[in-house]
Amino acid sequence: MATVVWDPFGTIGQALWIGGAQWAGKSTVARILAKRYGLTAYHYDYHDARGHQDRHVAARARSGDAVDPPDPEWMWVTRSPRQMADEVIDGFPARFEWALDDLRALVSGRPLIAEGWGLRPELVAPLLAAPRRMVVMVPTEEFRRHQLRALARAGSLGVELSDPELGQRNRIERDRLVACDAVESARQHGVRVLDVDGSQDAERVADAVADEFAPFLPSRAPARAPGINQWRRTECDG
Repeated sequence: MATVVWDPFGTIGQALWIGGAQWAGKSTVARILAKRYGLTAYHYDYHDARGHQDRHVAARARSGDAVDPPDPEWMWVTRSPRQMADEVIDGFPARFEWALDDLRALVSGRPLIAEGWGLRPELVAPLLAAPRRMVVMVPTEEFRRHQLRALARAGSLGVELSDPELGQRNRIERDRLVACDAVESARQHGVRVLDVDGSQDAERVADAVADEFAPFLPSRAPARAPGINQWRRTECDG
């Protein structure tokens, strides 16, 4: 049974969710489905890197913790991938609450589709009226390697490190551990896991996600807005 949350405009209750791993194509699939069905798309990573990060810094400041950016060496070289993954996973619940704040402010006549790696099955599942409202996308190891070669933002950390290769290896292993944790959580909560292996283009992957979401998607594309000549004149028209 879904958990009751404050949802003043009803957008959380009608949301569709795509969680999962880095580099699986979540954002691309969400954009495709938004355009196909006239959905309102919410990209977690975009907000998390901006407004959510500001809230994180402010929360640390209020608690008296250091607010300086973490040392890149500590972030990527000094710690083990397991320690990195645990820190990421432990931080998801607080950041999820900030995402819910964002979603509450959205109003749409059609379902909202939210995507991002911080939309974890254990956090989303209590909000779902049906498990089919969520899909978890993860890349296969082969496709992950392809993405690391093909995407500049995936192939490099973009910071100065004493051992850049070790930092990148740690990041890749961290992401794999976080992905495996999401898969395990999805299976525990009855959420479908979609393995993305690169054998199909983004449109076909979107088809598979749409099949899972089918009971909740509009049956046809949204109607076009009336032409400008169909609008009534106002007092400002002279």
